Amino acid sequence: MGKIIAVASGKGGTGKTTVTAALSSCLAVLGHKTLCIDFDEQLKNLDLALCMTDFAVMDFMDVVSGRLDLTAACSESPKIQNLFFLSAPTGKVPEDIDISNFKAMFSDIRREFDYCLIDCPAGIGPGFRLAHTDADMSIIVTTGDFAAIRDANRTANAVRELGVDNIRMIVNRLLPKNLKKIKTNIDDIIDTVGAQLVGLIPEDKYIFAALHDNTPLIMYKKRFSAYEFLDTARRIAGNDVPLR
Repeated sequence: MGKIIAVASGKGGTGKTTVTAALSSCLAVLGHKTLCIDFDEQLKNLDLALCMTDFAVMDFMDVVSGRLDLTAACSESPKIQNLFFLSAPTGKVPEDIDISNFKAMFSDIRREFDYCLIDCPAGIGPGFRLAHTDADMSIIVTTGDFAAIRDANRTANAVRELGVDNIRMIVNRLLPKNLKKIKTNIDDIIDTVGAQLVGLIPEDKYIFAALHDNTPLIMYKKRFSAYEFLDTARRIAGNDVPLR
């Protein structure tokens, strides 16, 4: 059975959508059939990060409402084998969704895919709670600044209240010199957030370049942070990969 992973952040600007797209791409490259779902009905950008803007036609409400079955609704990446995408609906709010039909969709996802990564809206609102309804794991994305770390702690506590115990953390856009300036380190961030560290992703100018070249990061000619995403994907898949 496949695993459902919600990717969350306490605030905007942490790079959560980029992380979701990069991890999904890496899991697919490693041979795992992987589905990405955008849960941000207001600011949906996961299709851009996946380089699938022209291929995202259906949304997950087409499945929840029974208009389409799962395989018909999912768009397959033209660039990465094993990678699929399902968009967020427009004009729907989480309160409109029938939870029993929603859980039925995830039962189908578990049968069809090895991994499903959900790009949650920032914060801990209704979309965040809906994304964790049937999640096996929550990955909280933070950066090294105080506001992001504090909000990541609040997010981790909210995840626990929703009954998800497997909570991991990715420190994204990492610049060691910035940690020195604020006199903190990775161990301090782990203690503050209260989540198991699964990845350290350095600040990388090539993420911006790859996006505007319409090329998935793992396939881009400059793969600086792509190797860290690949290692993180291996850890998520259960492999023992040391943190650099």
